[in-house]
Amino acid sequence: MNLPRSAVHLGALLAALLLSFAVSAAQTPTGTAQTGSAAKPTGAGSKSYSPDLIQKGSTIFARDCSFCHGRDAGGGESGPDLTRSKLVTLDVDGNKIGPVVRNGRPEKGMPPFNFSDPQIAALMAFIHTQQKTATTKKGGRKGVDVADLQTGNVEAGKQYFNGAGECATCHSPTGDLAAIASRLEGLALEEQMLYPKNAKSKVTVSHAGQTITGTLEYLDEFTVGLIDATGVYRSWRIADVQYKVDAPVNAHVDLFSKYTDADIHNLMAYLQTLH
Repeated sequence: MNLPRSAVHLGALLAALLLSFAVSAAQTPTGTAQTGSAAKPTGAGSKSYSPDLIQKGSTIFARDCSFCHGRDAGGGESGPDLTRSKLVTLDVDGNKIGPVVRNGRPEKGMPPFNFSDPQIAALMAFIHTQQKTATTKKGGRKGVDVADLQTGNVEAGKQYFNGAGECATCHSPTGDLAAIASRLEGLALEEQMLYPKNAKSKVTVSHAGQTITGTLEYLDEFTVGLIDATGVYRSWRIADVQYKVDAPVNAHVDLFSKYTDADIHNLMAYLQTLH
């Protein structure tokens, strides 16, 4: 689907907002309702490996894993940051990493790899070494911990949800947001809160005396397309019709200029109680 030019600007604005809020959350606590702490290594994080084993693991990782997880295991376009992974932290001699690598995670787009025990050992040595290196660096974090986004006040967030933020006019903690904290956490939850990119817009098209309403499927400078109530895709030239888009995401965008840092942290604290 081609997006209007405004979507590009919204994406850039959202990225800036996320960076600002995440940094602020990590550095300046604004409440006391929820707290978190970084996981302490309990696995093989302090263990040292031979340079030869690490190099073998690096070669395997670069060939088969870096496309998703980044060359340094610090996260990529589609794969998470392994240096901050709880699974890696808890891994002892490949007992956690090995099964995931061999079985894959199809639901998350990760295929299985038929690696031998020596290959798993080398891969594990490389990943643990990268994690150890990353945790000793100061100020070089790439990711955002769930704990970074748990600094708000739950009650203040609930009041904002039902009051100034007007969130309750479209959402319900027992309806569409029921158990949202069980489905999303940390940055993924904050992204959904700020700019729900998968929210479906409705569109009404008037053409030749007919009015057709459906889910917006395509919109650019020349064409508007929708999926109607029967599941059929229909499209028209914009020059030939009148149309009106009802985009739920617009209410979120309107809040960008009104949010304070405290509003974001408090609202996040409240949403994280909806299990």
